[in-house]
Amino acid sequence: MPAGTYTIDTSHSEVGFTVRHAGISKVRGQFREFDGTLVIAEDPTASSVEVTIAAASVDTGDQGRDNHLRSADFWDAENKPTWTFVSKRVEGDGEELTVHGDLTINGVTREVPLEVEYNGAGTDPFGIARLGFSASTEISRKDFDLTWNAAMETGGFLVGDKVKILIEAETVAKQDEDDAAAAADVEASA
Repeated sequence: MPAGTYTIDTSHSEVGFTVRHAGISKVRGQFREFDGTLVIAEDPTASSVEVTIAAASVDTGDQGRDNHLRSADFWDAENKPTWTFVSKRVEGDGEELTVHGDLTINGVTREVPLEVEYNGAGTDPFGIARLGFSASTEISRKDFDLTWNAAMETGGFLVGDKVKILIEAETVAKQDEDDAAAAADVEASA
């Protein structure tokens, strides 16, 4: 894994989640607005990551459900608009890592382990260095005070407690990103 500072290329990345619905299926969703920075150290266990997610950018493919998720019943996106993940420590060998960090959702912060798989590095046709990662964790909604639910007539609840968070991240070397932006500015002014 090449050391350096990288930013998430949001046009080639995804922050998604799945949760049980009615005890019989899974609802999937994603966030459309997020950003983050990774600092990859020579020793991968000395690396760090910070990610910010716009809570209101949720997209489950159903506008009514999305509006309900944004409401005070769930994460009150108007008053608590930002979610964050800030790493505290990294364990592993470089190919498969566990990144322990503080996840803040709905104004509540809990430490969670993020299982990370390093997918590789490459340079795109424009000379920009890129790294790819897949990551996942599972959280309890209740741990983040996300307790709204409805009892089912047949027993159980409408919304499951466990939420699987799935991330596909393509990152861009910070210097290359700055160089590409400067080149685009020069071309635009010419």
